[in-house]
Amino acid sequence: MEVGVDGLLTDKTRPSRIPRLGSEVAERVVALTVTDPPTEATHWTADLMARTSGISASAVRRIWKAHGLQPQRCRQFKLSNDPKLVAKLRDVVALYVDPPAHAIVLSVDEKSRIQALDRSQPGLPLKKGRLGTMTHDYKRHGTTTLFAALNVLDGTVIGRNMQCHRSQELIRFLNTIVAEVPAGKMIHVILDDYAAHKHPKVRAWLDRHPRFVVHFTPTSCSWLNAVEGFFVKLSRRRLQRGVFRSVVDLQAAINRFVAETNAAPNPFTWTGDPDKIIAAVRCGHHALDSLHQLTAAALCRPAATPA
Repeated sequence: MEVGVDGLLTDKTRPSRIPRLGSEVAERVVALTVTDPPTEATHWTADLMARTSGISASAVRRIWKAHGLQPQRCRQFKLSNDPKLVAKLRDVVALYVDPPAHAIVLSVDEKSRIQALDRSQPGLPLKKGRLGTMTHDYKRHGTTTLFAALNVLDGTVIGRNMQCHRSQELIRFLNTIVAEVPAGKMIHVILDDYAAHKHPKVRAWLDRHPRFVVHFTPTSCSWLNAVEGFFVKLSRRRLQRGVFRSVVDLQAAINRFVAETNAAPNPFTWTGDPDKIIAAVRCGHHALDSLHQLTAAALCRPAATPA
């Protein structure tokens, strides 16, 4: 009425009818989130937090987003207890960053028990507005084990399928590496501490082949082995959604994937700082030790007697 017809074109900004939540509400929600829920649940949900704190679920989600909280997610970890962690870590990283001259560096490991899975029903293909489908159940037609050696200098892969992953198969694969690598070059092999890799027969074979220099990764540090990245790529791009009606089909698909990788290889580049990794492991051990001490103190505390 004050501005006339022009007032219909623009409207004043009005405060919301719902009052803003105070900072004490957000603090209470954050404090509750980092504790265990009062029900038989492992983590908080937005609805459970809304009922407990007396606010809406959307407000809970806004508070969690503002404070970087994601109680629905959990990150897996495993700290290495290897007493020679620092020495082994620096040894392997030195091979990645500054490989020896006139030598090749091979990251070797096996991906065991790869299943040849055939789906019980054919799935529907991908189309606009619909995801591709795949049945949850399957028929298993056997397994195979892939031995692979990743050349960190040029990214090529030497692969061979076998039925088991024992010391005998490892020796056969090492003989394959001997045939593939030109004579006169030293071969630095990075392996984990799996029992078959340290078998007396394997050690005797290595003694007969002075070209090979073995470097072991620390215990529970498979992420340090560069060939694990190739295994992840193989699983996600070829195996998880694959349909294999026999072990022969599975092995043929793996061999084709290895051939495609070698046709356009990517050299492996290490970017991690070993000092930061060592500091993070020590910090994790310190946190676990503190948690164990608190748990032991709580268990040793005598229970209160009823009045």
